[in-house]
Amino acid sequence: MVIDLHNHTPLCNHAKGSPLEFVQKAVEKKIDLFGFSDHAPMNFDQAYRMSFDEMARYEEEILELKKAFKADIKIRLAYEVDYLPGFIDSRVLDREVDYLIGSVHFIGGWGFDNPEFLSDYHGRDPDETWSEYFRLIGEMAKTKHFNIVGHMDLLKVFNFKPSKDTVRLAMKALEEIRKAKMAIEINASGLRKPVGEQYPSNELLAAALDFGIPITFGSDAHDVSHIGFHLTENMRKAKELGFKEYAYFEERQMKLLNF
Repeated sequence: MVIDLHNHTPLCNHAKGSPLEFVQKAVEKKIDLFGFSDHAPMNFDQAYRMSFDEMARYEEEILELKKAFKADIKIRLAYEVDYLPGFIDSRVLDREVDYLIGSVHFIGGWGFDNPEFLSDYHGRDPDETWSEYFRLIGEMAKTKHFNIVGHMDLLKVFNFKPSKDTVRLAMKALEEIRKAKMAIEINASGLRKPVGEQYPSNELLAAALDFGIPITFGSDAHDVSHIGFHLTENMRKAKELGFKEYAYFEERQMKLLNF
């Protein structure tokens, strides 16, 4: 079964194409299970996410598409939630959805994957910054609020990499992810970014396999053209690395499929 669990809608204010067009493209790409996981509202960085008032509209539209296309494709409803201490909101965590992707896009108030803030990389120690990033990933996992870790090494997006071994820096975070029974997504969007590789790296994927952490897959589509991007290649990569299973979610419960 081909799955793609990380996809957005125009409600996030930085995606193009209607949810209907996304579903139609997913059917065309022969994707079996397609998840909408748009950016959840938060009282921070509101320009890049839906508002709290738009949540009902978002959910209704996705559930209507799920019903309309049930003969063609399985559709799942979810949110991508920013883990930012002080801004986690029960109005998001308590929604009746299939899964929540937990992502770290901010270190303090710095939106490090936003090109608008590229200058903020100057003067930062890469090893210290990566250590803090993975500390936040581990802290996010400890909350047990989330089902999937989004783009686990997103901090490399602009080729900002540590001198220390990334796996070594991530070990405590990986242990917390394992304890929380979360999955790590293989996210294709890094292949569309300056770093030019999927999230996470092959090395982190191999470490996740050693930890017994399940994987899942996402295009992180913000445009109809992104749907299914590099999906079959990433599924093949996971199998070659030694993964025997991959995960999807239904009503917050993980289900595993064999390759």
